Amino acid sequence: MFFKNIHSRMKIVLVVIIFLFVLIIGKVFYIQVIDYDKLNDLASNLWSRNLPVKADRGLIYDRDGGVLADNITTTSLVLIPNQIKDKKETTSKLAEILGVSYDEMYKHVNKRTSIERVHPEGRRLSYEVADKIRKLKLDGVYLVKESQRYYPFDTYMSHTLGYVGIDNQGLSGLELMYDKYLTGKDGAIKYFSDAKGNKLKLSEVYEKPQDGMNLTLTINKDIQASIERELDNAVTKYNPDRVIALAMDPNSGEVLGMSARPNFSPNNYKKYTTEEINRNLPIWATYEPGSTFKIITLAAALEEGKVDLEKDTYNDSGSIKVENATLHCWKHGGHGHETFLEVVENSCNPGFVILGQKLGKVKLFEYIKKFGFGSKTGIDLNGESTGILFPMDKVGPVELATTAFGQGVSVTPIQQVTAVSAAINGGILYKPYIVKSINEPETNTVIKQTKKTVVRKVISEKTSDKVRHALESVVSNGTGRTAYIDGYRVGGKTGTAQKVENGRYLVNNYILSFIGFLPADDPQVVVYFAIDNPKGVQQFGGVIAGPPAKAILSDSIKALNIKKPSGGMEKEYQYTDKKYKTVPDVSGKSKKDATSALKDFEVVFEGSGDKVTYQSPEAGSRIYEGETVRVFTS
Repeated sequence: MFFKNIHSRMKIVLVVIIFLFVLIIGKVFYIQVIDYDKLNDLASNLWSRNLPVKADRGLIYDRDGGVLADNITTTSLVLIPNQIKDKKETTSKLAEILGVSYDEMYKHVNKRTSIERVHPEGRRLSYEVADKIRKLKLDGVYLVKESQRYYPFDTYMSHTLGYVGIDNQGLSGLELMYDKYLTGKDGAIKYFSDAKGNKLKLSEVYEKPQDGMNLTLTINKDIQASIERELDNAVTKYNPDRVIALAMDPNSGEVLGMSARPNFSPNNYKKYTTEEINRNLPIWATYEPGSTFKIITLAAALEEGKVDLEKDTYNDSGSIKVENATLHCWKHGGHGHETFLEVVENSCNPGFVILGQKLGKVKLFEYIKKFGFGSKTGIDLNGESTGILFPMDKVGPVELATTAFGQGVSVTPIQQVTAVSAAINGGILYKPYIVKSINEPETNTVIKQTKKTVVRKVISEKTSDKVRHALESVVSNGTGRTAYIDGYRVGGKTGTAQKVENGRYLVNNYILSFIGFLPADDPQVVVYFAIDNPKGVQQFGGVIAGPPAKAILSDSIKALNIKKPSGGMEKEYQYTDKKYKTVPDVSGKSKKDATSALKDFEVVFEGSGDKVTYQSPEAGSRIYEGETVRVFTS
């Protein structure tokens, strides 16, 4: 019995031992095979340290591949406090090189952390400073690569592009709007250390950073350069409070150029106030549009069949009475008897009051809203304003009248350009946009493509054709003559809007604007130019804003490869206007005969002979009378 009990116990012990052995083998197998990666990572994290390798921010390009926002490589200081053997010596030398106090630097050197960034003194060091630190060869002191945002054109498109902070985060403009795409994923150099932080002689592991996505914009570099030039010219010439310019493809909503003054340098954004750098005027600024808004009233009246521009007439006495208000025309004494086409050409306020009355407040405001006023356009930029319209219950006869000619409403430049594009492109309102595509940086693969978006159909193609005709007539025969380009069909409208402050109109303080397009029969570009409170000049939109808009339109011809159209209206010249003349062919003629043939121009002869061999400009060119023609003789 005794031996039987012992035998039974031995069996139990043996079973237990076998069971425990199996458990141990299973656990070892689980640890070594199944859970190896997880445990290895945990262990690695305990004795590994990472030196950061910053990813580059995605680049921003214009539509032709020109770089608008780039990166430059810089160096930053990183400390591993546990590896610093002589903390006093390290502190003293780094403090001297960086120009900081000993106590401040000692806080970094003696900090109880695995990795310490010296911020801000150790960020984005100059080559000279980084080289001094490198030559010291101090334990626990590392220099790591970092990138800094750089804008090659400095102030160009500053509010649209925006800027980034010291940690390369987007803070305004496209940099903020598309930050999640532009921001890359940082990499690291991983090294191994013991429990005290001492570096072990093991292979380092390099984790490659993933650069951010690139943006390709709709911006045309030549149109943008033209805009920037004309803005600078306007500032120099008129000392205005603000200047705004905007160009758009009316058939898609693509923004071809956009900028304003005042602007700022995103390369040195700390020099400016938040207000100066965060207000993108083409989408943020709101103001009474003045006569450029008449395009909307015109389009609505034509669409509703309320007026025949050629047959219907109006007698402008210089003012019109609406209830207790007298609303004046800009021309003292009025324009007299005129067709409604002439009402448009002359930008006659009382005539547009009549059009507003013919429409009635419900219809007029219906079209105003259809054209996108009173709501955001949805452009892919932050900070867009909605503008202000009269509440319908506040619209009486006077409010209806003033709205019809662009007074009492508040709009943004982007709303204006988008709405006018719809009026002249066949009647389609497009959503404006500025980012054409988002691209993977290494392969340039398109990750996201922006397509044109139709918001709604506003007017018919027939009505749009009539609007184009009327606005071409404004440039050829009316208030927009300063924007006329010989050989090309230009349409447009001037605007002169008295500014409002604290509910009252200011004296001798206007926003002067011009919105134009070409070719008038098939518009390829719309240009808007506005000057806020120019100093020491006659306050008329056509006189002040027309010429810079014309210059941008002229540059757009070459930039967009626009061919000369057929037909079109000849300019109706006034006695003060310079006239275009065709340069005759004087090749082979004598000096005397050449001088006679070129009587409309200033002639400069070069050469000692009497026979003409060459002329500049060439025969057939169209230039202003009185301009110089160089004639070469032999």
